[in-house]
Amino acid sequence: MKTIRLTAAQAMVKYLAAQMTPEGVPYIAGCWAIFGHGNVAGLGEALYHQRDALPTYRGHNEQTMAHTAIAYAKQLRRGRAMMVTSSIGPGATNMVTACALAYVNRLPVLFVPGDVFAHRGPDPVLQQPENFADGTVTATDTFRPVSRYFDRITRPEQLLTALPRAMRTMTDPADCGPVTLAFCQDVQAEAYDWPEAFFEPRIWHRREVQPDPAEVARVAALLQGAENPVIVAGGGTHYGHATEALKAFAEAHQIPVVETQAGKSALPWDHPLNLGPIGVTGAESANTVCGAADLVIGVGTRFQDFTTGSWSLFANPKRKLVSLNVQAYDAMKHGAEPLCCDAKAGLEALSAALGAKTFTAPAASLKADWFAKVDPLTDAPEEDANALPTDMQVVGAVQRSAGPDTVVMCAAGTMPGELHKLWKAGRPGSYHMEYGFSCMGYEIAGALGIHMAEPDRDIVCFTGDGTYMMANSELATACMMGAKFTLVITDNRGFGCINRLQMGTGGAEFNNLLDKAHHVNPSQIDFVAHAASMGAKALKASSIAELEHHLAKAKDHDGVYAIVLDTDPYPSTPHGGSWWEVGVPEVSTRPQVNDARATYETKRQTQRTV
Repeated sequence: MKTIRLTAAQAMVKYLAAQMTPEGVPYIAGCWAIFGHGNVAGLGEALYHQRDALPTYRGHNEQTMAHTAIAYAKQLRRGRAMMVTSSIGPGATNMVTACALAYVNRLPVLFVPGDVFAHRGPDPVLQQPENFADGTVTATDTFRPVSRYFDRITRPEQLLTALPRAMRTMTDPADCGPVTLAFCQDVQAEAYDWPEAFFEPRIWHRREVQPDPAEVARVAALLQGAENPVIVAGGGTHYGHATEALKAFAEAHQIPVVETQAGKSALPWDHPLNLGPIGVTGAESANTVCGAADLVIGVGTRFQDFTTGSWSLFANPKRKLVSLNVQAYDAMKHGAEPLCCDAKAGLEALSAALGAKTFTAPAASLKADWFAKVDPLTDAPEEDANALPTDMQVVGAVQRSAGPDTVVMCAAGTMPGELHKLWKAGRPGSYHMEYGFSCMGYEIAGALGIHMAEPDRDIVCFTGDGTYMMANSELATACMMGAKFTLVITDNRGFGCINRLQMGTGGAEFNNLLDKAHHVNPSQIDFVAHAASMGAKALKASSIAELEHHLAKAKDHDGVYAIVLDTDPYPSTPHGGSWWEVGVPEVSTRPQVNDARATYETKRQTQRTV
């Protein structure tokens, strides 16, 4: 057997560079790295020598550089992924939030945090937390609950099994998610005689899980007996490359489709059978159909509480649930009849089983009535020097400037709800929302990841002042890398979304808006100056008209174009939506809380979890 002598770190990088997609490009598109004593000598040296085959990118924050890697994989529908590496201490634990984000959203990313010395000679090494009862515990154990596959590399030869397992996990449609290989820093530098065959290029094909004929027959029988079915399109519709199959299935059988945050854009917004967004941030058209449905067919959805209205939305007492999902855990949720397979294969098999069966499509007036209510909210306002723009008007301005190549993205705060309700997505992949973990700080880093995945797209990143303040450092990275996207910063001077939730549950305004938080001096954050200092072209818009002017200018700017706009923190779209369970105190001296508790107890009676 021919061998090659390499360090463990050199072997890892060489192996990863040889793992290919069916299109002939490396599956691991690059490595995001912030070096410290736990990875600079071993992995740093290895990455340097492979920098042409596996590019290395420098982040400014471990969490946000990982967000960039995750957004890259999400935009490419899990077709490629990236590696992220840090040192052993706070650098590693900084990445845990991003790992959890990838875990919740079932997105592939390879985390390689440095770790303590396997031989334990220098214990306790710098940044090593010591567990008095367990000598094997290190900071990287925090990754275990949020990794689809976790391994600690304490010997070089362990990579011979760990790396293929990592690739299998990231490319598997059912188990896809983040992998953590905690890499002991002394082991990174140790040499081993590796089989040359280990580094031969390998193509990782996407596995299409076929349906069980018996499951297809049972689901088809439920559909044959249904009167008012509805399809809930989730993120798996995109990851399963099933948007065309969904369209064909819905049209063939005249079944309405509603979209989750992750599923939005599965069908064009103006398709007659697309009834719009579902749930807490849903349209009246979609939620009305869901409330009357006697058969709910989830396609690639986790049935998150925002989708189901905390399981109060599907109100028909005869309602039955079907879950078409490649992951058995999701296919069996809440007593669903499972169809455990690839979304595309499942829809095609189910359509064949149904034959010419059709249903009566919902009245077109449902959608027309919805847009008649909400379209005026997004119109450009009449000039009023004293009125702050609303988030709905901001959405409208961006919508009017959007083209067929526009991708809008967001993650947390007010805008996800407004975009879910109001944005008119024209094609699959044009709506990028991280709402599984709804992680503040994903936005700017995520926009960079989208640009890296699809550099020719017109990317518009929505971020509020709150999430901008949490994590803005990759704006400097984006500018340094020459990335092009438009950054719309809506400044409502605090956490406006949670402030409205606080008020909606009877609470007093407290500790959310900056003026309602403890302070000695009023906040005077200059977002324009800050974004400009990072390298962006940054301007302030004083009105929706000025916002539209700058949006047009941004299209011709070769870089990040940041537009700051003061907005009103109080209004939101009053139409649509459904109940969302948020625990309201049973005991309070505030009458508003007591009233909200009474409403809460009433709504709890509408929940149906099976």
